[in-house]
Amino acid sequence: MTEAGISVIWSDAAKNDLKSIFDWIIEVSQSRQAAINVRNDIIKKSKEIVFAEQYQVEEYLGEPYRRMVVRHFKIIYKIQNPKEIRILKIFDTHQNPLKLKDD
Repeated sequence: MTEAGISVIWSDAAKNDLKSIFDWIIEVSQSRQAAINVRNDIIKKSKEIVFAEQYQVEEYLGEPYRRMVVRHFKIIYKIQNPKEIRILKIFDTHQNPLKLKDD
């Protein structure tokens, strides 16, 4: 739960995305610490939500999907109700944004 009392629930897909990103960063950079830093930044950002509509509507998915951006990753979430959001996907913005619609 964030400081504002909003529950942030991570979907299994988003958890898998985060793990894949973590593993990819270790592979590419050969730095476990770099992977930890990125993972921590993403998790920290997800805890900064004060109100459900705080972040922008995701331009390629439209309502009801919203996005937070950290580094070059989008945290895609959906408002379940005013006190609960569900994180659905972590998306690397270096990819074609139309790929978001395929998932």
